[in-house]
Amino acid sequence: MRTAVPGLPSPHPLIDLLPAVYLEHDFLARFLAALDDVLAPLLLSVDNLPAHLDPRLAPEDFLHWLAGWVAVDLPDASSANPLDQRRAAVLGAVAGHRTRGTVRGLSEALRLETDGAPAEITESGGTVWSTTPGTPLPGTRRPMITVRITVADPARVNRARLEELITAEIPAHAGFTLELLPGGAR
Repeated sequence: MRTAVPGLPSPHPLIDLLPAVYLEHDFLARFLAALDDVLAPLLLSVDNLPAHLDPRLAPEDFLHWLAGWVAVDLPDASSANPLDQRRAAVLGAVAGHRTRGTVRGLSEALRLETDGAPAEITESGGTVWSTTPGTPLPGTRRPMITVRITVADPARVNRARLEELITAEIPAHAGFTLELLPGGAR
């Protein structure tokens, strides 16, 4: 989070809040200047709080803090994911939670993670409604989801990260296979 920033001026110097009789004391001026150095990052963060709470404008370290608020697992800043991609993930969190566990939700999460690479998602399950007892269930015994993503270079894709994302997005009882196909123009 915010720490001391060398040379950052305080927007509200403490010495300006004192009566004139105290302005001539050198020790008091130096002491309050030291406090201003400590308080400046805090005061500027509070003054700019609306910008810090907007994923499009928030500083990078606040972006990870905001991601925790909306339950989004962001990769480290040192990863290959660009800052704009991480901002989009936090910005779309509410809509993502609304569609979580659906084909649409998984497709959107994969699109954000792969920077727009097309994903084909097929599932083996189904639903049926019947008034007759013993009607056979549709699909397979264990639901399986197949995810095919077309990318320019499958070797450059972080497969482990995609598998973590798919595991987090699909229902817990379903299995999946991930296929990375070459051929996407990026």
